[in-house]
Amino acid sequence: MSTLQIKKAIITGATGMIGSELARQLARDGIRVYAVVRPNSSKIDNLIKSDLVEVIECDLHQLSKLSEMIESADIFYHFAWDGCYGDSRNDLLLQEQNVKGALEAVKAAKQLGCKKFVGAGSQAEFGSVEGKLSDTLPKNPVTGYGIAKHSAQLMTKALATQLGMEYCWGRILSCYGPGDNDYTMVMSAVVAMLKNELLAFTPGEQIWDYIYVEDCAKAFYLIGKEGVDKKAYTIGSGNTQMLKEYIYQIRDAIDSSIQPGIGERDYYPNQVMHLEADISELKKDTGFTPSVKFEEGIKHTVEWRKARL
Repeated sequence: MSTLQIKKAIITGATGMIGSELARQLARDGIRVYAVVRPNSSKIDNLIKSDLVEVIECDLHQLSKLSEMIESADIFYHFAWDGCYGDSRNDLLLQEQNVKGALEAVKAAKQLGCKKFVGAGSQAEFGSVEGKLSDTLPKNPVTGYGIAKHSAQLMTKALATQLGMEYCWGRILSCYGPGDNDYTMVMSAVVAMLKNELLAFTPGEQIWDYIYVEDCAKAFYLIGKEGVDKKAYTIGSGNTQMLKEYIYQIRDAIDSSIQPGIGERDYYPNQVMHLEADISELKKDTGFTPSVKFEEGIKHTVEWRKARL
């Protein structure tokens, strides 16, 4: 296994939480970043202002045009995806378009001379499973989103192999941090507590694995440099605690007098009670080690969101 020397990188979904943080880390290390964003993106301010970061406006479904806008690159990171929450997760025609977009991304990467393609997957690919998640487990997705993500993984790997590029896939469990969307558990709790709204949570006895965005982006950075060709890695912190403990830590980062309403809602039907990333392969192959504990990461997250109320 050899280390990929990265001088120029392409990131789709570059204004998202993970994409924007990855752009920051790459630029920090002197790597030129082509940040592919939606035309007139409302999240453009999430991107770091740097001479090394060039914004490329291109819709997810027109990635074949990237070769007209970028001369060449060494690696292609693909995060762009529509329909990540709510009812849109089961909009099968929308999710089918995401798979097509991912395949177009692989073709664009080849046209631009990229040596490696790295795609972003999800724990939703596993379906209704509990415990430690690794690529050795069967994939039985039950949502349109999970089905599409897993289809994209299988098809982009096959296409990258056909085109002679190295390939890796990172399946994300639960990531949080600055840039997160308000609909996630962590950020919705942060916003509600900052606004002093009434809160109601389940008993919160689920065992969960949250990874801070800086660590998640670092994992993708290292997968790009050191990840073994054709491997899929599970990305999380590898550390767990009960969900209610995370909620209390969010509360303590805002106002310890808040009553978070633990146990005032029932669990969802078929509630998964244990999700944890097995990051042993990720550590072995890339040297990845998470460095930000939840208590620290949530303070930065609260500060970021508070400034945007």
